[in-house]
Amino acid sequence: MTLKGARERWVRTGGVELCVAELGDPERPTVVLVHGYPDSKEVWSEVAVRLAGRFHVVLYDVRGHGRSTAPRPLRGGFTLAKLTDDFLAVVDAVSPDRPVHLVGHDWGSVQSWEFVTVGRTEGRIASFTSISGPSLDHFGHWIDARLKRPTPRRAGQLLGQGAKSWYVYLLHTPVLPELAWRGPLGKRWPKILERAERVPGGDYPTGSLPSDAAHGAWLYRDNVRARLRRPRPDAYAHAPVQLITPRQDAFLSERLYDDLDRWVPQLTRRTLPAKHWVPRTRPDQVAAWIDQFVTSVDGGRPAPAATGRHADRFAGQLVLVTGAGSGIGRATAVALAEAGARIVAVDRDAEAAARTAELARLAGAAGAWAEPADVSDEQAMEVLAEKVHHQYGVLDVLVNNAGIGLAGSFLTTTTDDWRKVLDVNLWGVIHGCRLFGARMAERGQGGHIVTIASAAAYQPSRALPAYSTSKAAVLMLSECLRAELAPRGIGVTAVCPGFVNTGITATARFTGVDEAEQLRRRRRSARLYGLRNYPPEKVATAVLDAVAADRAVVPVTPEAKAARLLSRFAPRLSRRIARVEPRL
Repeated sequence: MTLKGARERWVRTGGVELCVAELGDPERPTVVLVHGYPDSKEVWSEVAVRLAGRFHVVLYDVRGHGRSTAPRPLRGGFTLAKLTDDFLAVVDAVSPDRPVHLVGHDWGSVQSWEFVTVGRTEGRIASFTSISGPSLDHFGHWIDARLKRPTPRRAGQLLGQGAKSWYVYLLHTPVLPELAWRGPLGKRWPKILERAERVPGGDYPTGSLPSDAAHGAWLYRDNVRARLRRPRPDAYAHAPVQLITPRQDAFLSERLYDDLDRWVPQLTRRTLPAKHWVPRTRPDQVAAWIDQFVTSVDGGRPAPAATGRHADRFAGQLVLVTGAGSGIGRATAVALAEAGARIVAVDRDAEAAARTAELARLAGAAGAWAEPADVSDEQAMEVLAEKVHHQYGVLDVLVNNAGIGLAGSFLTTTTDDWRKVLDVNLWGVIHGCRLFGARMAERGQGGHIVTIASAAAYQPSRALPAYSTSKAAVLMLSECLRAELAPRGIGVTAVCPGFVNTGITATARFTGVDEAEQLRRRRRSARLYGLRNYPPEKVATAVLDAVAADRAVVPVTPEAKAARLLSRFAPRLSRRIARVEPRL
């Protein structure tokens, strides 16, 4: 099949004809996308269209795949040397005067490591983005190091990767892989990808899959054993490299890249909470990282560095934080900015939101914008969601942080008090999850939702009936959403901070008292929180850790952790503590 809107040409090299597709303006920087096994160039279609507006995008079917012809005989026709010849023939045809930016996935990345480490390609490659495919030379040295200097940890790594590489052994068996791919496996492969990898349907895989997979077995047979036994000692990259590692890859361990800094002088690392076929399941994020990396290299600036906490996880991702004008919201926005995320700071105080966006830019955000909105106002949130999706895109992470405090006995809490606290603390979360979470689910590329609940969600208190109820509802909503959205690759985390020194005490309301007493209690609460002095920055760190690890419920402060344990293992004691009336 032909990629929609692509210009096609044929390039002859080494006795084969390669089918080459091009999108975008040839005068712009050229990005060459190399597919893996058992794919054809169409595996890149979703990424290619996202890059075509800014770059000259080139895709080609590797020899024996898609619409390219196969070598005769097949044995010996797929060596890394011949694949390098093919690559040079393609780039000479599409970008004769300028080096190209190379991107490879799976075996496309394996062969691209060869391109970027051999002398005859030096000067033809401006940058390389590697996804789910190690250098066979680096892999060989990795194995040698663990065999020659074994430790229990290294032995575990070796055995773990050995188990993940089961398919490599099968592809070395004669005839059987070809029979399987041309028979039942070829027919069932699209459904296998859909179930195991959550790969959506569409123009991929193509009808050439059975022959592509049968021919592609020789990629492994011609190269793997020989190169792993005798890895090159000079396999150093001569261009900047961006490594994108899916953390749930069923075929490759993250530990394979532990020694990569030895071989790559300029290395940028990225990680994704995704499985192997990220060009199909995470095209937005992959395209954004390629764009960012290519732009940095082509503009003569250093490649984005992992400076902040979890920068490899959040760099380039679009994150919206509600209640971002101060406290935990501002600290979380700044921490994510330090990790290279793009920040949408939302707060009903427009000036406070603008200040947070400014701090995010100063902290290193790839982009930061302020959007004033009241999370309790459904129509305002709908307008906000429409604007965000139209101007910035679909969120990768949503942090529902906005909240208000309310203290006082149940009998002195009016229905208006209940409405106010539930409108912000609960309905604000519902609006955010419904409007932004639905777009995440529709996109089908995963994401994460964070709700800032409270230790009050599981620690009852006679002084906080309305506040505790609102936060308990948020905690249960998070648990329910986590169960519903897990099959869509969307994680949900409830963060329960405890006593944190933020501005919530200055705006908290106390029921059943006059204004003078209300002011006195606010001041006393603020003083007590100040003495406790647990900073919001620590909560922000817990948020990033929780998203990176996809945790369900995260108590933060020591008292929040203790209350969580009491609620689970000593509920009677938790109820007795609830009877204590705090002195305000």
